[in-house]
Amino acid sequence: MFVVLYRKWFYLVSAVLVAVSVASMGMWGLQYGIDFAGGSLIELEYATARPTVEVVQKQIATTNIGAFSARESGDKGFILRTKHLTQEQHDAVISVLSKDATGKATGVDEKRFDSVGPLLGQEAARKAIVSITLVILAIVLFITYAFRQVSEPVSSWKYGLIAIIALVHDIIIPAGAFAILGHFHGFEVDTLFITALLVILGFSIHDTIVVFDRVRENLKNRSSGEQFEHIVGKSISQTFVRSINTSMTVLISLVIMYFVGSEATKHFVVALLVGITAGTYSSIFLGSPLLVTFQKLQEKKGKK
Repeated sequence: MFVVLYRKWFYLVSAVLVAVSVASMGMWGLQYGIDFAGGSLIELEYATARPTVEVVQKQIATTNIGAFSARESGDKGFILRTKHLTQEQHDAVISVLSKDATGKATGVDEKRFDSVGPLLGQEAARKAIVSITLVILAIVLFITYAFRQVSEPVSSWKYGLIAIIALVHDIIIPAGAFAILGHFHGFEVDTLFITALLVILGFSIHDTIVVFDRVRENLKNRSSGEQFEHIVGKSISQTFVRSINTSMTVLISLVIMYFVGSEATKHFVVALLVGITAGTYSSIFLGSPLLVTFQKLQEKKGKK
C-alpha cells in the first residue's frame, strides 16, 4: 500500500532518471556500432604484453586506411574501429600489428572481424526502429483487448496507455545509460543492444500485466465501498515478492554472465541489467500507481 500512498515520490525518481537519460543523449548522443553506422571492427588479443594505444595508432597509421579508433579491451586486447575495409586493407592492418618496432613477432591473435557497408547499416537501423515500434504497438493492442471488460473506474484503453508510458520509461533509461557509458567508456549501440531492448520490453510488460491482472481480479471480488486506491495497493502487495524474486534471479544470472562470459556479450549484459532493473521498477512503482492517478483525474473531471 505504501507504493500507492507515496506514488508521487516514485514518479519523481522516474522523472529524474528519464531527464538525466534524455539530457545525456542530447549532450553526447549514442555511439553507433558498425551494425548501424557501417564500417569495420577488428578485435585483437596479444599473446604477451599489450603495447600502448599510442604504439598501435602509429602502426596502423602507416597503412593509410583513413580515420580509425583503437580502444583497449580486456587485459591484453584491442578493439579497432575503422571505415569499411577491403580484404587487402584488413590484411595490411593485421600485418603491421603482428610485429613490433624491432620486427619481432607480437603473437597477435584476431578474435573477431566484422565489416558492414553504410547501406546495410542504414537498413539495420531502420529495421530496429520498426521492430521496437511494432512490439510496443502489439503489446498495447493486446492489453487493451485483454482488459476490454474492465471499464470502471479506469477504462481498458488507459491500461494500454499506462503500459506505453512504462515501456518508454524502460527504453529511455538504458539508452541514456549507454549514452553516458559511450561517452566515458566507448560503449556502442549495435544489434545486440536492440535485442536487449526487445527482451527488456517483454520482461517489463510481463511484470506489468501480472499486477494489472491482479487488479482486475480484485475489482471483480471487491467488497462494497472498497476504494480503487486500496485495491491497487493490495494488488501490488500481493505480487510484490513474486516480481522482486523473479527479477533478482534474472539479475543474478546476468551478473555471473558478465564476469564469466565473453567480451563480445558484456555490453549486451549491461543493457539487460539496466533495462530489467528499470522495468521491474516501472512495473511496481510507476505503472500500477498511475492507475490510481488516472482514476483520481477522471474523478475530478467528473465532478466538474
